[in-house]
Amino acid sequence: MARLEAHLRDRRAAGHKLLVPYITGGFPGWQDAVRAAAANGADAIEIGIPFSDPVMDGPVIQAASLQALEAGATPVSILDEARTLDVGIPLAVMTYYNTVFHTGHERFAEQLATAGIDGAIVPDLPLEESGPWCKAADAAGIETVMLAAPTAPDDRLPRICERARGFVYSVGLLGVTGERDHLASTAAALAARLKAITDVPVLIGVGVSNAEQAREACTVADGVVQGASVVRRLMEHGPDSVGTYVAEVRLAIDG
Repeated sequence: MARLEAHLRDRRAAGHKLLVPYITGGFPGWQDAVRAAAANGADAIEIGIPFSDPVMDGPVIQAASLQALEAGATPVSILDEARTLDVGIPLAVMTYYNTVFHTGHERFAEQLATAGIDGAIVPDLPLEESGPWCKAADAAGIETVMLAAPTAPDDRLPRICERARGFVYSVGLLGVTGERDHLASTAAALAARLKAITDVPVLIGVGVSNAEQAREACTVADGVVQGASVVRRLMEHGPDSVGTYVAEVRLAIDG
């Protein structure tokens, strides 16, 4: 078991719910936001690698990604900057398969490992087509987080969990990322289905919009991934506000 999953399992065993903020790599101040999140209770951090056609990302993350791209961010530059992060918790990247394929499976996996990255989330890579990437990632020590959708049939979920490394990303609702008024009913339902069949940590992401929704999600799941609510604070108020928000969520889910 590699670092990301081992760390999350240890935190869970110690009685904590798991908190993984998403921060757009290459956005001005992103490294300080990562440091602030880590200092205020994040268990791991997901670093987004901006892409020109982000099929899973809603308006907030799309806007942050566009600003990062316009500022000259590339996968290589983001990984170079990630090397300077010494935050004491695991880091994962979220990227689209075009970036992985264009770079080459083995080369991209080695680039992540060299940059001190522990895991990868590739949301548009289906389980059935993930073999070549997962083989290269496993060889480089990179944990590939697998996504499970609310529409997944019961016979598909065990295969997703078997392939998952790090954690299982339980997608809270169909649609793109973004903040919503209420936690979708599908979020708890899918997390419960996953928890019934796997001991790998199960985290709900997409549509977990504030501290109260995170607390609600954690009554079923092992933890949450939060993206739009984190990135919006970074865009509007800067890195320190990310730390303040992460501390608020940490208090809510452990309280």
